[in-house]
Amino acid sequence: MPCGRTGSTPCSGRSRWCPRPVPDGRPAPAPVRVASLAELKAATMACRECPIGEFATQSVTGEGKLKPKLMLVGEQPGDKEDLEGHPFVGPAGKLLARALEAAGIPQAQTFVSNAVKHFKFELRGKRRIHKSPAVREIAACHHWLEDEIALVQPKALVALGSTAARSLLGRPVPVMAERGHWLPRPDGREVLVTLHPSALLRVDPESRDAAFHPFVADLRQAKRLFRR
Repeated sequence: MPCGRTGSTPCSGRSRWCPRPVPDGRPAPAPVRVASLAELKAATMACRECPIGEFATQSVTGEGKLKPKLMLVGEQPGDKEDLEGHPFVGPAGKLLARALEAAGIPQAQTFVSNAVKHFKFELRGKRRIHKSPAVREIAACHHWLEDEIALVQPKALVALGSTAARSLLGRPVPVMAERGHWLPRPDGREVLVTLHPSALLRVDPESRDAAFHPFVADLRQAKRLFRR
């Protein structure tokens, strides 16, 4: 049975935030509709539709300009974002800010967020190492992202990496084949596909500049939105 929330991806049906019937046949709770970003933050803080939220410090929802010309969506918060509660404040965020400036896109006129609202990690000693969310975890968080898009009302979106592309477009997207291309969403918005900036951080330092320039070129495809 499809979820009654914004968006079409089924959710887990295991939490009070989900309108699907519970397995024992009890009446399903009414769907939660968030009316503000503050309500979205509170709802995602309490969300346990997948296991990630139980172990994260907090949820991390998006920040930036409302009704922006561009909303950028990454995969999930990192360690620093999880601790501070703000998106893209770690090394990948700093690289993204530098790339936006190089592409001529005013960061203050954008909104940044993630497809998944909690940090998924594995412990290695005392270090928390990023672990990619599973498909079911991406699906469980999908309705929160759609609620966020409905509240923010961006003109267009950027998918930073495969997780964001899957969540925004509802299907697997071959990022390397589609990078720099605009793809349509059912709601009429276009999605520009590119790499996640963390992918550039994993490149050998001697090759990082060579990888940075194509990333900037991808983002520059969205510069036309700011000329209107």
